[in-house]
Amino acid sequence: MARSQRKYDHEYKVQAVKIVKEIGGAKAAKELGIPEGIIHTWLKAVSTGQLDIGEGAHTPESAMSLAEELTMLRKRVKDQDKEIRRLKEENEFLEEASAFFAASRRKSLRPKE
Repeated sequence: MARSQRKYDHEYKVQAVKIVKEIGGAKAAKELGIPEGIIHTWLKAVSTGQLDIGEGAHTPESAMSLAEELTMLRKRVKDQDKEIRRLKEENEFLEEASAFFAASRRKSLRPKE
């Protein structure tokens, strides 16, 4: 029988991470009934900036340096620019294909002479 994967909402993750910071990962995992690996995944997401746990959650040691944040943001912009280019190319192709099929449909609907 397949195990269904449990979904956790953002607020639950935030609260769990805050508890982990207070009492430790293993103890928090046991108390919350969550696999320790999931908690470590959430902690990693917090450290990489993928999970925002709110204001004042980072200490100077755990916060990203400005250079790290700038590098991460530049990479994100580069990835988004690449995705935008790809989507524009797909749109152009679809517009051309649509025009082609519309023209061929008009030809097929013309009365034969």
